[in-house]
Amino acid sequence: MKNNVLVLGGTGKTGRRIVERLNNLGHNVRIGSRGASPSFDWHNPAGWPAVLEGMEKVYITYQPDLAVPGAKEAITALTKVAQEKGVRKLVLLSGKGEVEAQHCEQIVLNSGIDTTIIRASWFNQNFSESFFLEPIQQGVVALPQAHLGAPYVDANDLADAAIEVLLNEGHNGQIYELTGPRLLNFKEITEIIAEATGRDLQFIPITLAEYVEAMKEMELPEDVIWLIEYLFTHVLDNPDNQLVTNDIEKLLGRRPVDFSEYVAETVKTGIWNKVVEV
Repeated sequence: MKNNVLVLGGTGKTGRRIVERLNNLGHNVRIGSRGASPSFDWHNPAGWPAVLEGMEKVYITYQPDLAVPGAKEAITALTKVAQEKGVRKLVLLSGKGEVEAQHCEQIVLNSGIDTTIIRASWFNQNFSESFFLEPIQQGVVALPQAHLGAPYVDANDLADAAIEVLLNEGHNGQIYELTGPRLLNFKEITEIIAEATGRDLQFIPITLAEYVEAMKEMELPEDVIWLIEYLFTHVLDNPDNQLVTNDIEKLLGRRPVDFSEYVAETVKTGIWNKVVEV
């Protein structure tokens, strides 16, 4: 049976993968993004009813993160519109180890609409599609919290899990925490990528204060700096986020993609060998 599915953040790291899978399965997909028609913008609630019109199921990602100020209010308003438009299923991408994100989870779980929560923290793809890519291309990776490991999850695993909970019954009211199969710290990750690419990558442990100062010198927006600082403290340093789960096996009947497997595939694209001058 074909479903009408809205994918908010449908051009992002997880959203575009989910859109691709839904299209391949023959479902009717609407991409929720500012560039789509009708346009979806978290800062323009007046446009939301048109985007949710006729949609049966919705995958929700909030930008930049459910932990930021204003997220709870936005999620509350969105679920209200979803109720009004007769949406039958919501799947929320949440943050593993984020207390603020859990407040947003409860809003969706208590909306009266069938809901599934999928939690993830740090993605493998952060090193090829996000803010850790450029340091690798430059050859010098300088990051704080060097001693802390995280169970990096692959964005493709998350997309497969999202498809499972979106399309199949039995997941309503459930919270799944998605992780990779092992904990890795930044030094170990840098070494794995260096070996696979044949490059001499240097890892330098720095303090969080030094990292924040570097972001300010790069003139990154204040909200971005706040979020990254939050992720390095409240999330990466949260004991709950340093646990490996078996929820991917539970949902998909297979083991999660290991970081080394992700690296082996990503090396083929050549993205890490595009050297960028510092």
